[in-house]
Amino acid sequence: MEVVTGALPSLLRKLGDLLVGEYRLHKGVKGEILFLQAELQSMHGALEKISGTPADRLDVQDRIWARDVRELSYDVDDTIDAFLVHGIAVAQARGGGFKKHIDRSLHLLTRLGLRRKVAAEIRGIKSRVVEVSSRHERYRITAGGAAAPRVDPRLWAQRTAAAELVGIDEARDEMIGALVEVQGDGGRIVSVVGFGGLGKTTLARVVYQRLRARFDCSAFVTVSRDPDMQRLFQDMFYQLAQKNSARTNVVDEIGEFLQRKRYFIVLDDIWDISVWRMIRCALPDDNGGYRIITTTRNFNVAEQIGGAYKLKPLSFHNSKILLYRRIFGNEDKGKCPNQQLADVSDRILKKCAGVPLAIITIASLLASKGENKLEWYKVYNSVGTGLENNLDVSNMRMILSLSYYDMPSYLRTCLLYLSVFPEDYKIDKVRLIEMWMAEGFVQCGKQGQSLFDAGEIYFNDLINRSIIQPIYDSYSGLIEGCRVHDMVLDLIRSLSSEENFATVLNGMDCISPSTTIRRLSLQNGNEDNSVTRSLQQVRSVFVFPSSIGKIPGLESFRVLRVLSLQGCELRPQGYSLKHLGNLFHLRYLGLRSTHIAQLPEEIGNMRFLQTLDVRHNNIPSLPSNVVQLKKLMFLHTDWSTRVPNGIGNLTCLERLLLRIDSSSSMDIIDELGQLTEMRVLRIVFDEWDDNDKVSECLCKLQKLTSLYIEVIHGQRSIGGLDAWVAPPHHLCRLDTRRSCWFSALPAWMNPSLVPNLSFLWIAVRELQQEGLDILGRLPALRSLDLEVDHESLEIHGRFSVGAGSFPSLVHCKLWGFVRPLVFQQGAMPKLRELYLDLFLSTAVCEARETDSSDGGGLDLMGLGSLPLLQDVVVEFRSSQGASMEDVEQAKSAMGRATETHPNHPRLCILL
Repeated sequence: MEVVTGALPSLLRKLGDLLVGEYRLHKGVKGEILFLQAELQSMHGALEKISGTPADRLDVQDRIWARDVRELSYDVDDTIDAFLVHGIAVAQARGGGFKKHIDRSLHLLTRLGLRRKVAAEIRGIKSRVVEVSSRHERYRITAGGAAAPRVDPRLWAQRTAAAELVGIDEARDEMIGALVEVQGDGGRIVSVVGFGGLGKTTLARVVYQRLRARFDCSAFVTVSRDPDMQRLFQDMFYQLAQKNSARTNVVDEIGEFLQRKRYFIVLDDIWDISVWRMIRCALPDDNGGYRIITTTRNFNVAEQIGGAYKLKPLSFHNSKILLYRRIFGNEDKGKCPNQQLADVSDRILKKCAGVPLAIITIASLLASKGENKLEWYKVYNSVGTGLENNLDVSNMRMILSLSYYDMPSYLRTCLLYLSVFPEDYKIDKVRLIEMWMAEGFVQCGKQGQSLFDAGEIYFNDLINRSIIQPIYDSYSGLIEGCRVHDMVLDLIRSLSSEENFATVLNGMDCISPSTTIRRLSLQNGNEDNSVTRSLQQVRSVFVFPSSIGKIPGLESFRVLRVLSLQGCELRPQGYSLKHLGNLFHLRYLGLRSTHIAQLPEEIGNMRFLQTLDVRHNNIPSLPSNVVQLKKLMFLHTDWSTRVPNGIGNLTCLERLLLRIDSSSSMDIIDELGQLTEMRVLRIVFDEWDDNDKVSECLCKLQKLTSLYIEVIHGQRSIGGLDAWVAPPHHLCRLDTRRSCWFSALPAWMNPSLVPNLSFLWIAVRELQQEGLDILGRLPALRSLDLEVDHESLEIHGRFSVGAGSFPSLVHCKLWGFVRPLVFQQGAMPKLRELYLDLFLSTAVCEARETDSSDGGGLDLMGLGSLPLLQDVVVEFRSSQGASMEDVEQAKSAMGRATETHPNHPRLCILL
């Protein structure tokens, strides 16, 4: 049983706010709140002390006491919320200031009979507090606390290169051999089988990346335990055809598309043979040379699929390499850099039995202990018998639990929140952090740090501890979300149920025996998943598409903070949002992809709302009273959705997409300058008028970290931004590439003014070699998309990327250069992906030149100087007079350039 701190952290802050004098509380009420605050602070300290202790080390009375404190905190929090809800109701009925009427509602405790009711509630709570405190005195708590995390709060997470994977070479080569060495044009299926955490998905993905370029089309599809088959087939078709299905029967469309094609498909995590049979029926077997990889934990399933390949655990030598690399970052194979730790690390590794997930989890835990031999032995002794003699789920859970209990309590609470998502669900990072904030889990740390920044540190901490799996953005290489390994999900679901943290209705997991539901997750549409218990105390509701018919009416919820209906069908005659305006305490409203045509006018009632997400609905405009949502921080809309005038009232706003067209008042730009908390801003202009208003506005937004500007029509010029003298020091992303042109590289584009700029998408009409050199000195730049005007470049000849330039660049796209750039030795040392937009006629001339010299293809460019290069995409622009022979010559030359590279990067040529 996990001990979580319930609502205590946010409740204590709320009680403190009520006592600062701003609300002028009635003397009697203030006294009661002072008592509650003092008692709950003491309880919170004691609860923190025991919360890091595993259940098998806690006395049963301690666990009961902790449960009572947690439930007590929720009830007190709900009572305080009831005061505030009543204050809002009075404000709406009588008009006037919001806080004025909260004050009035609290003074009504002396009138209208409300005093007796609330006083009775407080007396009841006070009685419970006294009883719980007495129990604490009777049963003293002596457990030790959790260690503080030792992680980098700024996680610049990158993809794990294939070269960094340990012990996978032999299995990879065996599988590639089995898939490639097939007589004739027949198909081949290989089914990788092994227990959870052994690395089946990692192996399948490595093989997939190696072989996919040899086939006409490919797809990597996650199946999971209880798959939504319609979505699975839609995802498969999208990956194969690179477009969405336009038909109702996507299975037939897949079959027709794959006819006479060589396709390569990975089906990851199959649990049931019946699911495999349904998928197999959609895949044609017409001797086209297909390849299929499946992964499963069930050997019987693997045998029925065919081509079973049993994945082995890591050898002891490879286990040491993985452990030491994760802890120390050393490349010295199999040797511990600190010999005092060699013996204990060998003992720990024997208990991990070659299971990568166990080794990675243990490594993250040991890294937080420093090179302290005594602490390492404590970890060793905590593992018990581990996996050394028995590769079962309970022993793996024990290893995972070590890292879990090593976390601070606030981080364990955030992790438990992930139990509400389905298995193998892609959890968006921004969405998750906004939900954590809505629940009150996130607390500000350093002065000047935003709540979102603090939440991002929490998220990165979980990644660093290897407790959740990162999902990378395919373009930038940064983490955009996470998945929870199913073994970790089983663990946190079990802890969540025992603690009554969340109730998950999916037809499989155990339901908490408690009659009180705090968080509700509806994950399928089975009849027996109907909700019959009271929902008055529910704080978060998650509804996934197949369960929308099972959610009770919104009038059932009294203190709801989070409502997520993302992806659910809410068309007319569907689920009603009629009572949405009565959810006064809602902080997060997720209506993304729900097919709603408009928001109800009553949305202005939700004065505590922090996040409003209505993307992918094409709502034409937001209600005018949205500007009353003074606490709104994150407003997610489509580019076509118009925001009403008065946006300047939303002074807490941090994320905004703003469309400015002919019907927009230019005052909206002035209002934008009032949003000084803005971090992420996207502005879409119908036309650009070349005035100074935008630059003046941006100069006021000194907390901006990300700026996107697009001009749909007009002269493709944003010269006004040349006057942006002092961009925000924290600016990380700048995107002005689409239809937006700078006349030259702006003077402010230099390392001293934008030292944190990491992602740059820019179009420049006139670029000199000096400008390219300046970009090359940006220390943090990881992704560059640079377009130049080829009509202005013809006189400038060949550009050169010098040694030491672009030290952090991972992804690079270059458009419009008349002649290919030259990469000198030492340039772009971290570059992995290179996209080149070349003129065919110029490329042909280059090819002929190099063919007549050393036969090196187009490697006068110096691709061999880019040591980590993995992918090269070349798009040839058509040129008048070029023949098919010219095309083939240019393609052949580019192919030779990549073949001679030590890494043999993948080459894709577009015409």
